[in-house]
Amino acid sequence: MRTHELVLQWIEKQLSDGDLTLGGRLPGERTMAEQLQVSRTSVREAVRILEAMGVVRAGVGSGKDAGTVVIAEPGSALGSTLRLHVATRHLPVADIVETRVLLESWAAERATAGVPALGEAADLLDRMDSEQDIDAFLALDARFHVALAEAAGNAVVSAMMASLRGAIENYAGELTENLPDWSATCARLRAEHRAILAAVNNNDGGTAAALVAAHIQGFYKEAGVGSNHAPD
Repeated sequence: MRTHELVLQWIEKQLSDGDLTLGGRLPGERTMAEQLQVSRTSVREAVRILEAMGVVRAGVGSGKDAGTVVIAEPGSALGSTLRLHVATRHLPVADIVETRVLLESWAAERATAGVPALGEAADLLDRMDSEQDIDAFLALDARFHVALAEAAGNAVVSAMMASLRGAIENYAGELTENLPDWSATCARLRAEHRAILAAVNNNDGGTAAALVAAHIQGFYKEAGVGSNHAPD
C-alpha cells in the first residue's frame, strides 16, 4: 500500500468512528505525518485526493478558514468524474440518459408535496418562461430536475442526480443544434415541466414518473440520441 493510501485509510476510519465529523478539521500536516509515520508529501497527496472527492476543503493561512475542513459535496465530485469518463466515450451519453430516467422516475414517484424543493422548482419554471438564451434555459432546466429529485428526500439519489445532470449538461447544449425548431421544443419542454410538477403536487406519483420518463426520452430522441449509441 502506498503511503498516501495509509493516510486516506486513517482519515476514513476517523470519519466512520465519529472522531471526525462534518465541519471538523483534520490535524495539521506535520501532526498527521508524525502520528502515521509517513512523509508530509504523502499527507499532502491524500488531502488533495479528498479535496477532489468533495470530502474536505483545504484552507491556507490563519483564521477561521484555515486548515482542512470536512465538508460534504459528493455531487460535484461525482459530476467531475462522470464528465471525464463521458469525454473518453467509455460511458455513452445514451446510457447516462437511461440512468437518469431510472433515477428521476423513482424520485418523481416518491416526491412529497409541500417540501421546499418543490417551491424552488416552481420558481425555476417561472424563470424559464421568460428565458430566451438557450444555455441559460438549459441551466435552469438542470436545476429544476435536481430540485425534483431532492423532493424525494433521498440524499444519495439527489447527489447522483446532480452529478448525472452535470455530466450531460454540456452535451444537451450541443444537441440543441440537432433540433429542427428550438422554439417549438422549448415550448413543449415548458409545458411538460408544468405537468410533471402538477402531478407531484397532486401526490400522483405514478403519473409524475411516467411524465418524467417521457420528457427525458423525448428530448434526446428528438436530438438524435438513440438507445444504443452516443451522439457524434
